[in-house]
Order: sequence, then C-alpha cells, then structure tokens
Amino acid sequence: MTTVIDGREVAASVIGAVKAATVVLEHEAGVKPGLAVVIVGNDPASHAYVSSKSKMAKECGFASVQHTLPEDTTQEALAALVGTLNADPAIHGILVQLPLPKPLNSEPIIQSILPEKDVDGLNIVNAGKLATGDLDGGLVSCTPAGAMVFVKRTHGEDLSGLNAVVIGRSNLFGKPMATLLLAANATVTVAHSRTKDIAAVCRGADILVAAVGRPEMVKADWVKPGATVIDVGINRVPAPEKGEGKSKLVGDVAFAECAEVAAVITPVPGGVGPMTIAMLMANTVIAAYRKAGRKAPKF
Repeated sequence: MTTVIDGREVAASVIGAVKAATVVLEHEAGVKPGLAVVIVGNDPASHAYVSSKSKMAKECGFASVQHTLPEDTTQEALAALVGTLNADPAIHGILVQLPLPKPLNSEPIIQSILPEKDVDGLNIVNAGKLATGDLDGGLVSCTPAGAMVFVKRTHGEDLSGLNAVVIGRSNLFGKPMATLLLAANATVTVAHSRTKDIAAVCRGADILVAAVGRPEMVKADWVKPGATVIDVGINRVPAPEKGEGKSKLVGDVAFAECAEVAAVITPVPGGVGPMTIAMLMANTVIAAYRKAGRKAPKF
C-alpha cells in the first residue's frame, strides 16, 4: 500500500513545534522572534504569498512586520530599507519577496541581507556553510529543508546505504537538496538535462526527488519499486475536463502511475508546498535563538 504524504499535516506539526519554541524563548529570554517581509510592486501572486507568510508569522507568535513598497521603488531605496532591517535588533529574519519588478536587480539585495537574518537561505554565506557541511551554523533554503523533513520522517536521520537521485541542479533547490542528502550519508546522484539515459539513473534511486519544472516528466518506469518519491515541481497545465479555459496544478511526477510503484510519494498540490512556509517560520525561530545566544531547536 503506497503512503501519500500529507504535506499540510507535516507542516502543521512543524508549525506546532515552532509555536512551542517561540513560547519558550519569550518566557526564558524575553525575546519575541521578529520577521520582516518586504514586497515591491503589485504582483497579485506575490501579494498572496506575502499575506500568507505574514499571517503565519503572527499565528506563530512572532513580531511580524510587512513593508509594502511601490512599483517605482529604486534599487537604492530598497537597499536602504534592507540596511535598516539589518541594523534592527528586534528583527531576526528578513524576507524580500521575489521576483522583484523590473528594473530592480534582486541578487545584490539578497546578498546584502545579513546571513544570520537570511531566513530564505539564499545568501552565498549560507549556501557555502551548507556546502561545507555546517548545517548548524547557517540557515538552509526553505523548500529543500522542507523536502528533507519528509525524507527523514520516512527513513530516519541516517540515510547510510540508500541511493538518492535529485533531478535538477538549480541553486535554489537541486544543489542544496543534494547537499542535505549527502550530509545525511545518502549516496547522491544529481541528474539534469544533460544526463545520459536519465530514466536508468532514476531507477536506481531509493529516494527520488524531482525538481525540474517539466509537467509529469517522471513516469512509472523511472521509479524503483518501493522507492520514496518527492515531487517539488509546480506546473500549471490545461484541464479541459474541468471546462473550457480551465487549468490545474501538476508536479514533475506522473502521480497516478508512479503511486502504483513507489512506497511513499508526495502529491502536488499539498506535498512540499505547505512545507516551504513552515520552514521559513522554523528558520526565523532558529535565527532568534542564535541571536539570544541559545541552542537553536531542530525541526
């Protein structure tokens, strides 16, 4: 019987642990975790994401601050705001919602966030700490961190003897995911668009993680019987069965057929997605604990 992971349920358990850690920190150190979210422009999807992040931060007991800047904000004005937030001792996490409207350049902004406040885990210092195995010193990018929670809840903390394949080599997900699996002692292969016979590579995986942005690319004959399949793809495709002009969300994995072969699989939607915001909250609590000179909780 295949187990379909309920990402909302797992995310709720992480949020429960975040709330508990927040209460302890406030009670013992008088510190309330502070999260500042910055959004520029009028993109509706970005505003929806930001409002859900701000709402969750308040639910967790954080001091949640939102800065909404107009579409015509200059690079200098945005950089100045980040500088102010960097200097604010009550703010432990800074999140700049991407993508930024043109002609703003996101990279220097992201890199200007202090690494210890970079709760998105995108600063090169945090990427470097992860790459060198310093999992307790940096902050890990939220989506791979969330996917890793699923892996560890399925297989335990130590993945010795297991083969893992990550399809996709992006800086945002593929590389950090491979590094996390490696840190847990898995034998890791990173497959990508230039990989020869990618299906054969995937068939050797006890843990198969797909993150390429190609709808339902992974078919049942790519999956080793009994494997754990983590689908990170979010693709909007036409759904004529729902009516003219309608669409639906699918992952990078052909869910129905792969679920027949895998032992554990994540759905899209409702799998990795809910974990991203949960791990953002976890990173904020971790950052607050470190700033207070306390041992940070693990999630």
